[in-house]
Amino acid sequence: MIETISELALLRERVLGWKQAGLRVGFVPTMGNLHAGHQSLVRLAREHADRVVASVFVNPTQFGPGEDYERYPRTVEADMTALEEAGADAMWLPSVETMYPHGTQGVVEIRVPGVTAVLEGAHRPGHFDGVTTVVARLFNQVQADVAVFGRKDYQQLAVIRYMVRDLAFPIELVAAPIIREADGLAMSSRNQYLSPSDRQTAAAIHRSLQDTREAVMAGMSLRAAEKDAAAQLAGAGFAVDYVAIHHPDLSAADADAAGPLVALAAARLGSTRLIDNIEFER
Repeated sequence: MIETISELALLRERVLGWKQAGLRVGFVPTMGNLHAGHQSLVRLAREHADRVVASVFVNPTQFGPGEDYERYPRTVEADMTALEEAGADAMWLPSVETMYPHGTQGVVEIRVPGVTAVLEGAHRPGHFDGVTTVVARLFNQVQADVAVFGRKDYQQLAVIRYMVRDLAFPIELVAAPIIREADGLAMSSRNQYLSPSDRQTAAAIHRSLQDTREAVMAGMSLRAAEKDAAAQLAGAGFAVDYVAIHHPDLSAADADAAGPLVALAAARLGSTRLIDNIEFER
């Protein structure tokens, strides 16, 4: 049966006991409101570790003004059930006071340069500062050997990789594949905000990225493919933040770049913001 832990001293005692027994510890950070995509992360962590801790913490420092921090669903009981079904051994459930003992205005921040300036970073200023700040704290609290992050949040994964390397965190990162609904929509806790009609439209974001990949592989320039995809989404009713094709490290790709690439998109349907990406090689 899964154990719910809300005291940092108990979490450290439990993890230390596992490690002293020679067990490898895996970690999956989440903001709760879990779905099958989150469960797949836990199962993947289980493949790389003997014990798995999953955190549930809605992090206030990564939400910007006007974003959905207050309405973000808190579903702790359902999350505990989902984590137990997926094979987690412990749910780390810290309070805001445990995570930020000096308050959210007195936070020691972790800020990653470069990769945070584009795409999501450009459209959500300060978002990645909140992400890296909370993930660094979670890594320090859990002291896991391996952590699993999903590829849906592609830029977040790149940012965490940079932070881990730069700060020499003794933790292995594992990237998990995107889990999709039957129509191709990437699973996300925010999908539940979509109206029924918007939900029918939402999968177009994935189809536009598939079309982008095919166009680039057929010889279209990256800029033209980006423009076509943005127009396709706008025509379907999205308010497009960006469609962009980059190298896997998220450095800028020339219009005729070849080799491994990733196409990324962010767009809104109503009040719901969706992101997705697709990796390919030209």
